[in-house]
Amino acid sequence: MTETTDPMAWILWIDSMEELDREIARLATLSRVRILDPQVVARVLKNDASVCGTQNAAAFKKLRHLVMMHLAIRDKSVAAFGQGQAAAAEDYIIDRLKKSYPELDAPWPPR
Repeated sequence: MTETTDPMAWILWIDSMEELDREIARLATLSRVRILDPQVVARVLKNDASVCGTQNAAAFKKLRHLVMMHLAIRDKSVAAFGQGQAAAAEDYIIDRLKKSYPELDAPWPPR
């Protein structure tokens, strides 16, 4: 697949990913999951609910599905925009989410 340089496609993709990631952050906060920790993400993908700080099976199930969706979309974005642009967008979105959800970047467990 060839990389696109269309700025409108880029803006729409960032907006869509940010919306998806905002919901992931909301569910991670609700479930008290350290979603920015790569080891925790791996456990979420393996359906290991022991990473949750609170019992909420429905929130964890939705969180897991949205993380899988995020990864699938990220793979497609690398093909469409290139590794560098996709990584830059992901960093941008994560920085914005950390500002909206400071608990995502806080030490775990809370002190």
